[in-house]
Amino acid sequence: MDAKEAKVTSGRVIVKVPASSANLGPGFDSLGIALSLFAWVSMAPASETRITLVGDNLEGVSLDKTNLIYTVAQAVFEKAGVVLPELDIGIRSDIPLTRGLGSSASAIVGALVAANTLIGNALTDDELFQMATALEKHPDNVGASLFGGIIVAAWDGSRAEYVRLEPPAGMDVLVAIPEFELSTKKARNVLPEQITMKDAVFNVTHSSLLTAALATGRLDLLGHAMRDRLHQPYRAALIPGMERILREATEHGALGAVLSGAGPTLLLLTRSEESGNGKLIAFVHEVMAQEGVKLTTRWLVPCLHGPSVQIVDGNDPDYQLEPHQLFGTAEVSV
Repeated sequence: MDAKEAKVTSGRVIVKVPASSANLGPGFDSLGIALSLFAWVSMAPASETRITLVGDNLEGVSLDKTNLIYTVAQAVFEKAGVVLPELDIGIRSDIPLTRGLGSSASAIVGALVAANTLIGNALTDDELFQMATALEKHPDNVGASLFGGIIVAAWDGSRAEYVRLEPPAGMDVLVAIPEFELSTKKARNVLPEQITMKDAVFNVTHSSLLTAALATGRLDLLGHAMRDRLHQPYRAALIPGMERILREATEHGALGAVLSGAGPTLLLLTRSEESGNGKLIAFVHEVMAQEGVKLTTRWLVPCLHGPSVQIVDGNDPDYQLEPHQLFGTAEVSV
């Protein structure tokens, strides 16, 4: 989008944002993929700030002006030179919190896009991406949620750049989501400050191969290319059963398996004809059950688009609907 003069809409904005998985094995803080699991944010000007939470996966989310959606929206308004201190915000997320599926990134992107739409798209896509990266401290999750598909990105602490890849045809995703939470901070704290040159070369070469394989549709290379020595070996102790699943998943129908983001969710890529593979799901559940870990498995597909935006005009009867009703009208196909 081109930069435009800020003009506050009188309508309510509803944004649907895809989840994301980052790293994809060796692509630490640089590779991300958007997934067909979603969060919603509704936003409208108000005389008094109100924040409404809809559904599960939002435990602990604040209901005052410390709320992440509210603070990110205010950052957009400040950058655009707009004063809009009171907001009516609704939030729904089908993305479980602190599970490695980009819940915070989807919230940040949802807030940025909703606020920017509310002021007539005063900020460019690049400005939103830079803000999102600075807030999240890495560009892979936010890039995937903002642009859809697969994102290859780098951030030097001041500016982020990215290339978007179309996901290979014929590739589906199985996510195995343990019931326990794992904060990104805790998962990062187990990483070493230094690694050997041998391991650094291993990751650079495998990340390069993985990027090329995804760009050219070489699904046959994923099992080899998704190996990692930078973060997964150190995080394995935090996630019982992970090491075996990553090592043996290809024997049960997966193209490759990795830790999703900082975990604890595991992401297994398969050919589309293997979608619903009972053998693969049974293997994952068996391994985790032996470790005493309860989990949920879901088949997803790569999401090809970023946020979907709907504006409900102030004169529309739907404008007065509560968030749980509005989000129903915001559904769009993957």
